[in-house]
Amino acid sequence: MPNLGKYFFGDVDFAEREEYREFQYKFLMVLLAVGIIATAGFIVPAQGGDAPIPEAHVRSMTIFTIVSTILFFALRGRKAWFTPVVWLYEIASLLELASAMIYVPGDEPRILWLFTNIPGAYLLLGRVAGTIVFVVIIVGLVMGNPHMAAPYSANALATAVISMIYSAAFFYAYANRSLNFFIRMRDSNEQLKIMATRDTLTGVFNARAYYEFCDSMIKLAKRTNSPYAVLFVDLDHFKSINDTYGHAAGDLVLKSVADCLTNNIRSSDGLGRIGGEEFSIFLPNTSFEDALSLAEHLRYSIESIMPAIGEGTRKITASIGVARNKHSEQSMLEIQQQADLAMYRAKAAGRNRVSTLSEADAVTG
Repeated sequence: MPNLGKYFFGDVDFAEREEYREFQYKFLMVLLAVGIIATAGFIVPAQGGDAPIPEAHVRSMTIFTIVSTILFFALRGRKAWFTPVVWLYEIASLLELASAMIYVPGDEPRILWLFTNIPGAYLLLGRVAGTIVFVVIIVGLVMGNPHMAAPYSANALATAVISMIYSAAFFYAYANRSLNFFIRMRDSNEQLKIMATRDTLTGVFNARAYYEFCDSMIKLAKRTNSPYAVLFVDLDHFKSINDTYGHAAGDLVLKSVADCLTNNIRSSDGLGRIGGEEFSIFLPNTSFEDALSLAEHLRYSIESIMPAIGEGTRKITASIGVARNKHSEQSMLEIQQQADLAMYRAKAAGRNRVSTLSEADAVTG
């Protein structure tokens, strides 16, 4: 069934925030297909002389079928073309409805086609555009009725107009509630995703989400044979801040450091809080030399934060361990352990410095 859907709708993907547009896209594709089949169902008997449809309207239906077919294949697999296609289809539909009203006076129930256009207009074009289409239909019907070969009676016309007003009001409300529902669902999903993947204090990745990100980046690096590195950042003497100034001060320091790290790495890098005062940074497509340079820059940037704690400011420092991938089968756990050990080497060497396992001396700030 999924393959059948892909064959019908084309190779098109929708982002998490595009649920409503996906519904509109698929609804329009189905509507185009049904319209083509239904109109062709009138054309074939008419061309065989089995249906009393005037030739002018047969030509109109033929043009409508051709236009709908072109629009169907133009839209298939191209979600960016939705807006122009839906407007062209709506215009073609209105012209086809006008043709039916003018050239098929003997078919009194043909007015029902006007009713079928209203729901689609609201669901596909939105509330404002749907209302405009509705007004065009009403005005066209009322003004054009006296000029028809067999005009509707005043009672029939009034009944039709009132019924269409009711239908329009219903679908206006339905479109409004449907859109609001999709928006609320999208926002709720995003909020749940944030809660599931982000550290509530600092806003960076939590440990689980961070390691999932790293695993996906390592798989990509294996396919492209590109280098990567990991930084392990541990704040120096953080416990003394909590013990001396309280946890509120400690939270302020963690937020300040997280913001500092976020502002000094690339958007493609991954930053996670993996412990109380421990952060880890995954650097895809990064050489060892560039990783060392960034680590030293981050160390200096953290040292320059100077957050307001107590009655003054306090210097914050960090020890940073740097590790790189040494072979293609290396796991995130292995490289993280190397960065962790390198960080402890920086701690042992006096803190506030960058260290690796491959160098005898730490890079001192």
